[in-house]
Amino acid sequence: MTISVGEKLPEASFKTKGQDGPMTVTTGDVFSGKKVVLFAVPGAFTPTCSNNHLPGYLENHDAILARGVDTIAVVAVNDVHVMNAWARFTGGEGRILFLADGNGDFVKALGLDSDLSSAGMGLRSKRFSMIVDDGRVTALNVETKPGVSESGAAKILEQL
Repeated sequence: MTISVGEKLPEASFKTKGQDGPMTVTTGDVFSGKKVVLFAVPGAFTPTCSNNHLPGYLENHDAILARGVDTIAVVAVNDVHVMNAWARFTGGEGRILFLADGNGDFVKALGLDSDLSSAGMGLRSKRFSMIVDDGRVTALNVETKPGVSESGAAKILEQL
């Protein structure tokens, strides 16, 4: 069952970059008491994710935060080392919180996982974005076809 607007995010943990290396953060750490824009990509360094999805959030970073958002975060079913490298490579380090959902537990719990085994990619996340206020989903945008027409930064700006 896919999470819906009005529902609370499931409990999950992620790996992210810490001061002394990878660290674990929970949904409570990231979302409790905050307004967060979360977007998900099928994979770091993949063409659409790197060339179309993430850049929109980097370009609109200040405009999104100006509308009362505390954090912009991206999640992918990749390990923390890949996510950290992607953050550095894209210039997103320190601007966007890169969350590694290495086994896909979070996206599975959301009902937003995708089996891309036919493309040799295994379990991944569907491409989506959401606005989360104190752990509760207030807007959800899930792509139904290839590309970034529903889950990009422009759509989030309309919803804030």
